[in-house]
Amino acid sequence: MTNDECHWSFVILAFVCRLVYNIITPRCFDHRLSAESGKRNITMSDESFSGAVEVATETVVRPGSRRDKKTKRQPPYHVILWNDEHHTYHYVIAMLQQIFGHPTTKGMQIAEEVDSRGKAVVLTTAKEHAEFKRDQIHSYGKDIGIEDCKGSMSASIEPSE
Repeated sequence: MTNDECHWSFVILAFVCRLVYNIITPRCFDHRLSAESGKRNITMSDESFSGAVEVATETVVRPGSRRDKKTKRQPPYHVILWNDEHHTYHYVIAMLQQIFGHPTTKGMQIAEEVDSRGKAVVLTTAKEHAEFKRDQIHSYGKDIGIEDCKGSMSASIEPSE
């Protein structure tokens, strides 16, 4: 092969490589969805390519509009703390501060409600979160201030009305 033939082979190879690069590079295409027809027009937009421009059309299936779908929300659940005679106010307040982040005054109000009414709602939230908080109450541990304390306080969840 002569130098001239090598030169032209290289030029042709470079041209083909550039052409392939322009075809497979996403930046060289303009993807626009036609609102009227629901079809996507794909055109080459690289000015360095001086060949013919091809236009391809593909059909795009549009899912239902968002207005048709309504977001379903989970019903809220109450986390209920139940009264027993085996836990002190100090224990209840400390537990509510640690698990729920309630300030001391809110903890005291809930402790008084549990003592007077037998139960109190400590949180209203999504079901999974309510189950998690109930389990945290159950695993909090026993009250060291009461000698015959058998373990953590009782809690349950129920749908809010």
